[in-house]
Amino acid sequence: MLGQECLGAEMDLKLRVEFGNGLVMGPGKAALLEAIVQTGSISAAGRALGMSYKRAWGLLNEMNAGFVAPVVISARGGVKGGGAVVTEAGALVLARFRALEAKIWQDEAGDLRALSDMAQRK
Repeated sequence: MLGQECLGAEMDLKLRVEFGNGLVMGPGKAALLEAIVQTGSISAAGRALGMSYKRAWGLLNEMNAGFVAPVVISARGGVKGGGAVVTEAGALVLARFRALEAKIWQDEAGDLRALSDMAQRK
């Protein structure tokens, strides 16, 4: 969980950005982009994240339709197999999203710690 080590508490913060065009960018889509960078494959990325190929493809379609430029391009499978590549635009979306997450944890640590202190423990 992002942030546990920052606060020393059982706490997580999940950033969800909702755009006016209906696109939602959150940690799941960011993780999918990261997994595609690592695996070069939509199906392998989905498996690594415990999601079906259909679910992974649907999330990518949402992002490709919602951003000005595609975030992933793919080639169909075949004898040599297909593949997927996170585009320059996709890498920038991912970098900005992760930077925003980190900035929130860094800049708002005091408020997050205060909220954590107010939460009942298990």
